[in-house]
Amino acid sequence: MSTDDIPGTPDGPPDSPPDSPFRHERTARDEAPQFVLPLVVHIEKDDPPARTDALETAARAVLVMLSDERSLGDGEWAETMRLWQDARIRKVVRRARGAEWRKASALPGITVTGDAAEVRVFPPVPLDGWPKELAKLQVSGTDLDDPRPPAPAVPEGAVLWLSPDLDMSAGKAMAQAGHGAQLAWWELSEVQRKAWQAAGFPLLVRTPEAGRWRELTASGLPIVRDAGFTEIAPGSCTVVADHPALRS
Repeated sequence: MSTDDIPGTPDGPPDSPPDSPFRHERTARDEAPQFVLPLVVHIEKDDPPARTDALETAARAVLVMLSDERSLGDGEWAETMRLWQDARIRKVVRRARGAEWRKASALPGITVTGDAAEVRVFPPVPLDGWPKELAKLQVSGTDLDDPRPPAPAVPEGAVLWLSPDLDMSAGKAMAQAGHGAQLAWWELSEVQRKAWQAAGFPLLVRTPEAGRWRELTASGLPIVRDAGFTEIAPGSCTVVADHPALRS
């Protein structure tokens, strides 16, 4: 899996403020205390989840954390969620199996399940303040594959489109899908958010053909651009967040 530190990697919409966490340039957000959102994917050696299932589950996990009542208002996670979002938006994906997974599952957080994938998301932690049960988990290691090609995307549904030009590890792609889901969430109205949440945050992660990718990146939909700390070049466009409510 891959660590994904994102100091404002995605570009915001054209009218996003200069101090947006989704701008590449260094801003005052870089001077704020830096937090990271930990995600742990359950990968047993003999029975790993499918790659796309894991990506979609990670994206939903980010949305579940953003919308959880403990993350909002005066909730117990609200302060760290605000600190995390006031600085640069960072996510780190690690893997766990057996006793490691059981120990991680005992920490405060939320486990989100897909078809077979399980991803546990935790409230943000300081970059240098990880709980020991999470700090010792592996970032690199077992990668994931799809045993069969994913079904085509449903045109009227939410889709996180992955760049066909980049070769990302499963962990890197999971973090990028999470960024895309978060960008879509931020762009939606409160009513639209509630509707998506009530439906269980349905979404797909798919990789388009090159021509379709070019159309998507020019469509005005939210785009994730990587900072280049791991695996790929800085400024690379990794995900287009395509939600029905955001289409022109």
